[in-house]
Amino acid sequence: MGEGALNERLIQTDACVAEGAAWLCIADPRFAQAMVGLPPLPLRLKPDGFAQLLSAIVSQQVSVASANAIWGRLQEAGMTQESAVLGTSEEALRALGLSKQKARYAHALALAEIDYVALRQMPSADVIKTLIAVPGIGAWTAEVYAMFSLGRADVFAPGDLALQEAAKLMFDMPERPKEKDFRVMSAAWTPWRSVAARIMWAYYKQHKQREGIR
Repeated sequence: MGEGALNERLIQTDACVAEGAAWLCIADPRFAQAMVGLPPLPLRLKPDGFAQLLSAIVSQQVSVASANAIWGRLQEAGMTQESAVLGTSEEALRALGLSKQKARYAHALALAEIDYVALRQMPSADVIKTLIAVPGIGAWTAEVYAMFSLGRADVFAPGDLALQEAAKLMFDMPERPKEKDFRVMSAAWTPWRSVAARIMWAYYKQHKQREGIR
């Protein structure tokens, strides 16, 4: 288990994920029950930077399959750097599959001039605060970025519908938890909330036969 970012735990290897999963299975037997029959949990680490945040914006409120298709077209067109996006009209971005709103968000992200290297050393709360100041980046996008691009071990995304559905199934709830209640519920999984999310996404995939996260 690595540490950094002002002593926050970082997920860097499969061993980190396994350590977190073992802790969660002891802390709450329902995680142990959920993991029966699951394949090994994915590390899911991704690069950081502009392209990953733009990819996350693409993923908002569309299926994983649709997001993959749109992102593929953006990559083929070279739309993975700020300068390329700024030099492209919203109409041209829409022709690649972005909605009018997301084309506007892509330009806003390119104009934001985020210091991505500095984010690596910021506490997770400050990372999320910095990112959500950009139009088009909400809590879900910022949390997913902190989890997978920065490797933060104790970040959760309670607004994620797949996580909510997994929680409903795993914890035998009458309905999906609301985001505010889910955030409170997830506090019990500190310091491994990011691993809890990995378990729940894997559980969702197994029981719904489709991906819940790109």
